[in-house]
Amino acid sequence: MDAVAVGIKSRKVNWVLDADIRDFFGTLVHEWLVKFIEHRVKDKRVVRLIQKWLAAGVLEDGKRVRSEVGTVQGGSISPLLANIYLHYVLDLWVRRWRQTVARGDVVIVRYADDFVLGFEHRQEAERFLADVRGRFARFGLELHPEKTRLIEFGRFAATDRRDRGDGKPESFNFLGFTHSCAKARAGWFTVLRQTMRQRWQAKLQAVRTELKKRLRPRPQGGRVPSVGHRRSHALLRRARQRSGH
Repeated sequence: MDAVAVGIKSRKVNWVLDADIRDFFGTLVHEWLVKFIEHRVKDKRVVRLIQKWLAAGVLEDGKRVRSEVGTVQGGSISPLLANIYLHYVLDLWVRRWRQTVARGDVVIVRYADDFVLGFEHRQEAERFLADVRGRFARFGLELHPEKTRLIEFGRFAATDRRDRGDGKPESFNFLGFTHSCAKARAGWFTVLRQTMRQRWQAKLQAVRTELKKRLRPRPQGGRVPSVGHRRSHALLRRARQRSGH
């Protein structure tokens, strides 16, 4: 999370590519994954063991289902294999693209299959988007067309959009937090990070439901809130006010 904020604030980032890989864990190609592993692992026994994990499949309604693509999402080996796959498919390729194609600043932050990129120039951001689609297609991956978008974001985004009459800069979500353009108390640009609204509202609803369960029944009927219950409701009201702000 800090890498995103520091990268945007310390570099000349004016555009952010908010990317999403469609069904990554279910589409990575076993053949390519084994080739990537063999780049670093020379012990054939380890490679065969990983191949067995990939070929084990999953249980659905008591039946084992095997596939030539994908790895079990939530499996203990899956995050490691995902990082290996994207290291060769994305990380090393972006490093070369930045050195050979880009003329302005390019920043990338990746965590497992989630990643965002910052660009200085819009033309380079649009070219990268086209190039990475072709790169992913070669390895059986695809960017989600509805969840992948290029937005104007950075220290000059608010001023430039206001001069054009385009309103406030858009925000983007990354790892459960919403990132938006803001100003620190001293007046300089900063990246504001807040819990995603959907998760915040879901948590408030879960707390509200739990508080209703804890009400003590009255002797003559009804319910009597305890002291702790009243304090919890007070905290809940403050949380709702904060969410509104």
